[in-house]
Amino acid sequence: MITVIIAGGSGTRLWPLSTQHKPKQLLSLTNDKSMVQNTYARTKLLSKDVYVVPDTSHADALKAQLPELDEDHFVIEPGRRGTANCIVAALAHVSKRHDPDEPVAFVHADHHIRDSKGFRLCFKEAAKASERTGEIALIGIEPTYPATGFGYIERNGEVEGLEGVFRVQSFKEKPDFRTARKYMASGNYLWNCGYFVGSVNTFLKAMDQYAPELKESFEKLKNISNPEEYKSTYLSFENEVIDIALIEKSKSLIVVPAGFDWMDVGSFKDLHEANQSDEQNNYLLGENIHTIEVENAFIRNEEPDKHIAVIGLDNVVVVNTPDGLLVARKDLSHRVGEVAKKIQ
Repeated sequence: MITVIIAGGSGTRLWPLSTQHKPKQLLSLTNDKSMVQNTYARTKLLSKDVYVVPDTSHADALKAQLPELDEDHFVIEPGRRGTANCIVAALAHVSKRHDPDEPVAFVHADHHIRDSKGFRLCFKEAAKASERTGEIALIGIEPTYPATGFGYIERNGEVEGLEGVFRVQSFKEKPDFRTARKYMASGNYLWNCGYFVGSVNTFLKAMDQYAPELKESFEKLKNISNPEEYKSTYLSFENEVIDIALIEKSKSLIVVPAGFDWMDVGSFKDLHEANQSDEQNNYLLGENIHTIEVENAFIRNEEPDKHIAVIGLDNVVVVNTPDGLLVARKDLSHRVGEVAKKIQ
């Protein structure tokens, strides 16, 4: 199996830690490795060949963090054109170097997963199922709460001869809370986390049926050798998300429920949960942090010469960096992106 790490994005919801110049996939948020380094370590359990797709603005930083990979294993986007074109570019690159029937797993650089063994086994199962059926396999996450920030995959019975692999009945957009509770209660829905497994030929077959414009883009990129022509061609593509451009249109998909823990670190609330806290459920990182009667707080100081004092607060995020200072109620920290977009 081949693995492709999608490594674009700016992670504005983790401002001021994550910025346009240094997005969250380049940051050490859960241990001493960056998010992309942790992802790469997991993908090496799956594949000998791992490719990374950054956009041009962060390509050098990613190369510096992944020195094991040579230039050919970076598929650089000339500019962000959405996950659909990112995946098309990776498939075009892979098709010139590998058997077009070998499964390709697409994963994201900024997800937090502890169970690397479960991750490996699940993707191996998805690859086997995709090879057997000739269909794109998704990895779905068993919901742990009625989330309104994720799309949902409705499953519809097991695939014959493949225990634990299900047909996809439909995709549901991010629901309101009441609808999410119904999905949870039914036990028939999985969170859509944007993981896909299928060979180049499997993706091309689906594109031919449901997204011919993506197949046309694939053919263009595959046949271009001149860098400037490649850049101008890629930048001419419409910005598209793979879920909308292809996956939601496809009538024949399978899904494997994830057998591993998973978190899309999309807010400081998530980041707090991804890290170990003390007896007061506080997570403190950095020097010169002083607290009195503080509970349930995430506090991080990136300027060691500056003192940070927090007194008598609960359910709070305090993050100080050279790029800015954030003070927020933790349960509203998902709205940080609204401010970050204005600032950036």
